[in-house]
Amino acid sequence: MSPPLTKPTTTSSIFFPSKPPPPLCTFLLLTVLCFIGFFYTLHHSQNPKTTLQHTATLFLSYSSNSTISSYLHSLTLHPHLAGTKPSLDTVNYVFSHFKNLKLETHKKEYQVLLSYPIKSSLSAHFSNGSVVDFNMSEFLDLAESDKIVSPYHAYSPSGTVHAKVVFVNYGREVDYNALGALGVNVSGCVVLVRKGEGLSRGGVVKIAESKGALAVLLYAEDGRVSGGVERGTVMRGVGDPLSPGWAGVEGGERLGLEDSEVLERFPKIPSLPLSFGNADVILGSLGGRTVPPEWRDSGGRSRVLRTGPGPAKVNFTYQGEKKVVTIHNVFAVIRGSEEPDRYVILGNHRDAWTYGAVDPNSGTAALLDIARRYARLMQKGWNPRRTIILGSWDAEEFGMVGSTEWVEQNLVNLGAKAVAYLNVDCAVQGPGFFASATPQLDNLLIEVTKKVKDPEAEGATVYEKWAARNQVNAVRLNSIFYQMPVFELLKDAASSIIKC
Repeated sequence: MSPPLTKPTTTSSIFFPSKPPPPLCTFLLLTVLCFIGFFYTLHHSQNPKTTLQHTATLFLSYSSNSTISSYLHSLTLHPHLAGTKPSLDTVNYVFSHFKNLKLETHKKEYQVLLSYPIKSSLSAHFSNGSVVDFNMSEFLDLAESDKIVSPYHAYSPSGTVHAKVVFVNYGREVDYNALGALGVNVSGCVVLVRKGEGLSRGGVVKIAESKGALAVLLYAEDGRVSGGVERGTVMRGVGDPLSPGWAGVEGGERLGLEDSEVLERFPKIPSLPLSFGNADVILGSLGGRTVPPEWRDSGGRSRVLRTGPGPAKVNFTYQGEKKVVTIHNVFAVIRGSEEPDRYVILGNHRDAWTYGAVDPNSGTAALLDIARRYARLMQKGWNPRRTIILGSWDAEEFGMVGSTEWVEQNLVNLGAKAVAYLNVDCAVQGPGFFASATPQLDNLLIEVTKKVKDPEAEGATVYEKWAARNQVNAVRLNSIFYQMPVFELLKDAASSIIKC
C-alpha cells in the first residue's frame, strides 16, 4: 500500500491534523543548548556579536536550579508508560507549562500499536534436582511493584519454553562463530546474552532466531545494581508498525496485524530482560566448554566460566498483548522574525518504562526550562531569527514511535523548511559531557563548549575536560547513537542534527 501524499503546508499547519539530577550538570547542559540554539535562531541587529553576547548573558541570568528540580519532581511522581493514564498526566503537564508561558502550543495525537505484558515467569531447574523460581520484579515493596509495568520486551511474541541454556556473550555473529569453533550448538536452547557492543535488543533476538534458539534472556551488567532490569523494545525498525511510511492518524489507513509487512517487524521467538543477579545464578550453573578467554576478560561483572548447554534448564513463560492506543506529541512554537519558514527543532521524548528520572525526564526538565527562559526573553522584546519548535515526543521507548509519526505526516513540509534538529534525552547521567552531531555542527559544538565554564573544575572549560576524557580532536563527533534513526527520514529535510 502506498502512503497518502502530503502537500506542503504553512508553518502552523504541521501541528493540525487533516480531517480523519545534579544541579550543576543540569545547568551545564542548559548552557550548551542555549548557545547552540542562539547560534541558529538569534534575531540579528546591526551588531550581531553584541546581540548574541547580551542575549546569552540574559538567558543565563534566568537560571534556576530549583525550578528545574520542580519540573523533574512533577514529571516523575508516577511511572508513565506510553498509552497509560499516568502518561496522559505528563502530556497535560507539559501542555499546560507551554500554555502558561503564553507560547503557541499544540498537541498532536496518533493511534499506534504498542505492546504490554500480561504475565511472565522464569525458573531454573538444576542437575541436583533443586529449582529456583526467579523474582522478575526489581521492587520488593508490593505496593510499589503494582505501579510499575513488569520487566518485558515490547513486541516480544508470547511463548513457553523448557530448555537448556547457552551463554552467547553479546549475541553477535562473531560470538556464535566462536561457539561453533568450540562445537557448541544453540539450536533448541535458550540463549543467555549480556547487553552491549552496540547491538540492539532486536538485533540480538534476530540473530538468535536465525541460529535456531527457542528464546532469549538478556541482561545488563555494567553500572547496574544486581536487581535492576533494563526494559526495552525488540521491534525491528521505528514508528508504528501498522502504518509504515505514513502517519497513524485517526481514521487513516492501517495494515492488519497478520500482514506480512507487519509480521516481519516482530521477532518469532520470545525474549525477556533479566537482572544481573538472576543471570549470575544461571551463569554459575552452566557446564560444557570453557568460554573463550576474551569473554572472561571483558571487564564486566559476570562470572563467566562455561558456555553450556546446561546442564541446568530454564522454564520460561511470557504472555503479552499488542493493542492500538492513542499517543500524544506536545509542541511549543516561537515564530521567527526574519525566516519564519525555517525551523530549528529542539526535541525530547517524555514517556518512560518506569519513573524516567534520568531517561528521559532529566531532558524534559531541561526542555521545559529552555521554554521558560525563551518566554522571558520574548517578554523583553526578543524574537528568534528562525522559527523554534519545541517537541515533546510520546512512545519513544517502543521504537521512536511518536516522533516518527510526526515526521512521516509532515515529511514534505520538513524537507523544505527544517534547518536543524537538536535532541536531549538524558541531560544528567554520570560525570562528564557527551554529545554527538552530524558533521555540519561539529565545529559549532566544539566552539560552544569552549565558551562554557566547567562547573566542577575551576578555571577549566567544558571543552577542555571533554577533550581530555574523550579525545575530541582525534575523533569524529558523528558517532552512531540510538536516537538518530527516526530522523534519517529527514535526510533531505534537515541540514544538521545534534544530540546532547
